[in-house]
Amino acid sequence: MTSTDPIAVDAPVACRISPTVDLLFSRWTTPILWTLHRSGRLRFGELERQLGTITPKVLTERLRQLERDGLVRRQYFAEVPPRVEYEITELGQSLSPVFAALADWTDEHLPAVEQARSTYSGPLPR
Repeated sequence: MTSTDPIAVDAPVACRISPTVDLLFSRWTTPILWTLHRSGRLRFGELERQLGTITPKVLTERLRQLERDGLVRRQYFAEVPPRVEYEITELGQSLSPVFAALADWTDEHLPAVEQARSTYSGPLPR
């Protein structure tokens, strides 16, 4: 392909969604955002229970990243004992159409993916 070929794709343009994919689909990010979107403001323990198998250390790290990225808001209450609550921000809420589209795609297409997996006869990835 040459640079004048209409099919040629500029690498940075082809990967323009990569930063968003890295942000949203790193381990535990989507479940945390989905849970906060669905349940509203939650205390750390409540969020941990709803997520199930996440460790407190990983949840803390992921929440800090999401707070840094502006997708989650942390509110500290100077009480005895101290209380911390987390909620999804307006920026995080703006991802609702993305999550809805993924849910729709899952409902419509995941059975076909599972069927393809069950009939695949090639080597399995390591």
